[in-house]
This record gives sequence, C-alpha cells and structure tokens, in this order.
Amino acid sequence: MAGAVREKAAAGRGERGGGAGSSDPPAARRPAGSRGRRLRLPGRRMLIALLLAVIALGGFAGWALYGSNWLRVERVTVSGTDVLGADEVLDAARISEDVPMATVDTDAVEARLAAELPRIGTVDVDRVWPHRITVEITERQPAVLLRKGESFVEVDDEGVRFATVRTAPENVPIVEMQVADSPSLDRFGRQRLRESAVRVAGALSESVRRDTRTILVRSYDSVTLELSGGRTVLWGSAERGAAKSKALAAVMKAERDARYFDVSVPSAPAASAS
Repeated sequence: MAGAVREKAAAGRGERGGGAGSSDPPAARRPAGSRGRRLRLPGRRMLIALLLAVIALGGFAGWALYGSNWLRVERVTVSGTDVLGADEVLDAARISEDVPMATVDTDAVEARLAAELPRIGTVDVDRVWPHRITVEITERQPAVLLRKGESFVEVDDEGVRFATVRTAPENVPIVEMQVADSPSLDRFGRQRLRESAVRVAGALSESVRRDTRTILVRSYDSVTLELSGGRTVLWGSAERGAAKSKALAAVMKAERDARYFDVSVPSAPAASAS
C-alpha cells in the first residue's frame, strides 16, 4: 500500500508540474527588473535647451561666415597663364578683397572670365579656406592661323577663333584658301572649307605640324601641306586623318630624300623626289 501511495503522489506531481509527458509549453518568464520599464522621452525643458543650442550654433556659424573678420578674402592667386598676364586675369575676374569668402560666386567668376578672355579654354575658381581664392586656367592653343589683313587670327583645334595677333606664332601653319573657282565653295561654303583645314591640322603629328608652313585648301577633296625645305604633301580631304598621318610618318621614314608625298589614299601612300 505504501508503495502504491508513493506512485500516486509521484504521478500527481508530474501532472501538476508539466512533466516530460505533458504537451503544455512552459510559462514564459520575464527577466528580473524588466516589469514596468518604459522608454523615457526628453522632457520639455531638455527639448527647449537643445533647440536654443541649435539656434545659437547656427547664428554663430552665420556670423563667422558673413560678419566676422575670420573668413574673408585676403589673397587671389592665378595659375596656368602663358600668353595672358596674371593681372589681366585678375582684372577680368573682379574678385574684391576683404569680403566674406562665402559671398564669392565662383560660378559667376568663371563665366565672366570665359566671356571676357576668349583665350581661356578652361577655368576653375575655388575657395581655399580661410583666406584665399585660386583661379586656375588653361589657355587655348592655336592649331592654325587665318590671315586678316596684316594680322593673324588664331584658331584652336575646336575651330574657335580666340585672338588676333600682329605676329604669327612659330610652328603654327597658316591657312591659304584658293577656292574661288572650286565647285566646293558653292556646295560646302568657305567656313566649312576652313574647318576642314583645322581638322587636317588636328590630325598631324607634332613633328609634322611644326614643319608645316601652309595648309593650302583648293577644294573639299584637295588639301595640300607645304612643309619646310620645299616639301609638299597631298593630303586630299580631311577624312581619315589618323590613317593619313600614320601613312605620312611611314613614307617619310622610308623615303627620307623625297620632296613630294601623297597620302590622299592612306592605304597606298606614295613619294617622289619632285
């Protein structure tokens, strides 16, 4: 009997305690001290204090940028000039000294320089805190020259006419137009024929361009180079410039004593003594 009583007692404890045979899950337990814990939001006083701090900081930053003597223009530097003078660039930039750095409109300065000094190809104006403005320019380089009375108009490799000079720069070919009787004049117009000369100049190697004295345009398909030493190159049209330049370099190397070269058909270049 005692053994039976002990077995009933054990079975009862198993049912009440959720023994191994029970299908009910164990009750979830909360970590100690977690009851009643909630996220506390900043109080009204704290929010007002933070707002006042942000306003004060913004006001100080505005005063430092625009009202103080700390961040003002003290120096403007120019780099990249060759033909242009630094003073000429500074005069066109019109950047006042002793003004707040933040008030200098760099985009407006760049636009003003490009408009007033066509020789400038690219320009970059930057603030160098706390006191300096830098103006970095790249000047246009003449690819060809056009005659204008006793002067010369400089034209870059994009076809932009950017300056008129009294003395022709060295190693820059002069474009001669002999198209009065050419049907190309009616078909293409003088401007496009001039542009073909610029394209030809842009395709020349540096050494050949330095030796080229004149680019003679007779028609759209007849462009001739007159080199130093009385040498002549029949270039043809401005098409396939890279292939013609490569063919000219090869035939000049093979025929060093030649005076006449024909690369109008670059796949079959020719050379002769006269």
